[in-house]
Amino acid sequence: MTGPHFGALHALFETQYTDLALAVDSIAERIRALGYRAPGSYAEFSARTDVSETTGEPIRAMEMVPTLASDHQTAARAAARVVAVGSSSGVEPSAGLATTRQEVREKADWMLRSFLE
Repeated sequence: MTGPHFGALHALFETQYTDLALAVDSIAERIRALGYRAPGSYAEFSARTDVSETTGEPIRAMEMVPTLASDHQTAARAAARVVAVGSSSGVEPSAGLATTRQEVREKADWMLRSFLE
């Protein structure tokens, strides 16, 4: 990534990356608590996501922002679906975890979009 907002965005991306890495562990633990096998490889996670991977050379930081914001919106919508299913099924711990993930993803989207204003 390059560009005049490199420093600020690098710090923001690092915060988001760290949150996502920790979330993977919490989600995997919840899946195991429900008695299922959690995905264990990048390929398995990739097969289960609505977020598409961007490939190629690094791009200017401000060109990355709309894509990442959109990805956070996608993740927030997925979390909202888990909240609905967990709540309607009486699986409150799953709904609670998904609510937290939805809130975090919506905040990440908002923070990224604020760079575009």
